[in-house]
Amino acid sequence: MQLFSKSIFKNALYGVILLIGYFWHASNATEIYRTENSQGQILYSDVATQGSDAVVIPDQNYRYRHKVVSVIDGDTIILENDERVRLLGINTPEIENRYHQGEPGGEKAKKWLITQIQGKQAYLEYDIEQRDKYKRLLAHVFLEDGEHLNIALLEAGLATLSLIPPNLRYAQQMINAQQQAESDDIGIWSMSEYQPRPITRMSKKSRGWNRYQGEPKSIKRSRKYVRLIFNDKVDVRIPIKNLYLFPKMESYLGKQIEVRGWASRQKAHYSILIRHPSVLIVL
Repeated sequence: MQLFSKSIFKNALYGVILLIGYFWHASNATEIYRTENSQGQILYSDVATQGSDAVVIPDQNYRYRHKVVSVIDGDTIILENDERVRLLGINTPEIENRYHQGEPGGEKAKKWLITQIQGKQAYLEYDIEQRDKYKRLLAHVFLEDGEHLNIALLEAGLATLSLIPPNLRYAQQMINAQQQAESDDIGIWSMSEYQPRPITRMSKKSRGWNRYQGEPKSIKRSRKYVRLIFNDKVDVRIPIKNLYLFPKMESYLGKQIEVRGWASRQKAHYSILIRHPSVLIVL
């Protein structure tokens, strides 16, 4: 396991938290170890070495009680203090508004969430990163009876996985929930609009979250990404910093795989950004 120095972080305390979360999620380790080298740098690893000390990781995940005053869509709520909260680890289809066209299943997911939580008390549990680039809170949301709404949406086939490191708490439970919904062919998984389509036939009409299938032919590496190349117009890109979660990229070559996500376009070239192997499936 690679070691990291606290000197690469602007804030030492935040660095410790981030590193502990990194190793905890990456290896499902039961212990993290702290070592100080001869230059005085503090290093963290999930492997014990001579002179290292175990870092105690608390088992308690704290939850914060709030009242939910409204539901924006199937994965976004507003609290009584006007905070907007994005449910971690999932994505539901868009509902129609001035920014987006409505997508199949979006209204159903919103209505389901309204019945579950609008006007009620909820318990928010945060992961390592608590806000996204839009300044929304990121949280796992629980009802008073303990029901985990992020997972419940997946179980009902109303949402799909959108796991973004380092926020990987409950990742395996969420993967299991989606797999069951997919196996049962319910919700999104039963809709014709979300059936897989050939990745090499991507076009300007390819909008929103979709499922694509194809066979990657080669690998291209750059400073920020590793890319699986399907043809000269289509690739899938994985950030270098997320590679620790994936098998070797070579293991995908020559195999039919399914890619789930959003395609971006630059002129005639299409690319799908993925950060977690749950959306890159070998068939």
